[in-house]
Amino acid sequence: MKKVIIVTVLGSLVFTSCVSKKKYVALEQDLSNTRSVLQKTTMEKEELESKFAKIEHRVSEYNAKINSLREENDEKLVQVGDLAVMSNNTKAKMMATLAKVSPEELAKAQTLEDSINLAISHNLKNSITDSSNSEDIDINVDQTVVMISVSDKLLFRSGSYQVNRKAFSLLQKLADVINSEPSMEVMVEGHTDSQKVKEGAYIKDNWELSVQRSTAIVRLLQNKYNVDPKQMIAAGRGSTMPLVENDSAENRAKNRRTRIVIIPNLDKFFALL
Repeated sequence: MKKVIIVTVLGSLVFTSCVSKKKYVALEQDLSNTRSVLQKTTMEKEELESKFAKIEHRVSEYNAKINSLREENDEKLVQVGDLAVMSNNTKAKMMATLAKVSPEELAKAQTLEDSINLAISHNLKNSITDSSNSEDIDINVDQTVVMISVSDKLLFRSGSYQVNRKAFSLLQKLADVINSEPSMEVMVEGHTDSQKVKEGAYIKDNWELSVQRSTAIVRLLQNKYNVDPKQMIAAGRGSTMPLVENDSAENRAKNRRTRIVIIPNLDKFFALL
């Protein structure tokens, strides 16, 4: 009886041992499988991260191209009659300026070229004039050449080439415009009426008076307002280019003027908008 019990116990132990070993082997297999899955998952994760990084890079490139195309579209040049070409950005600025122009003035602009000239004239006049001198200043634009005519009533005393101090604020603003674009060329022209210079004056004739006046303006722009002299030309026209007939005091006053001719290159011309 004891032998039977011992054999039975030993058999149970052996059986139990066998079952534990099988479980161990199974667990080892599960662990191995889990490691394989983990390794595979890690590799797939790394592969996905690599693909995602490539996708992010491509998206970034596409966004850059889209932004570039937008900028190119904004700067895309459109023809402006026979005058030049302008970008969509510049055209937008022009339209914003024209919105501030009076309907009467706007009605005079029949073409896009007229509109450009009107917008630049409006901007410049607002930049260099105020309520005290606006009537003495006239601005015209023709084929990218800007002409600013200033009445001698504002600049000089009769027969003199000494610049009035009341004109200094105007010259400061004019210098600011010129200094903002170093590529601009500026010619200052003196114009007189047809009346002869009074005897005994320091000036011999209207030719000399017109030259002295233009030179006085150029000197002030250089010495007082730091305009580069290489940008400027002083010229005297005498009475050879009257605006109207010199047949009345009022007309003669119109002909006595200093004209500032600004010749910007094409890009800087549009920058005046």
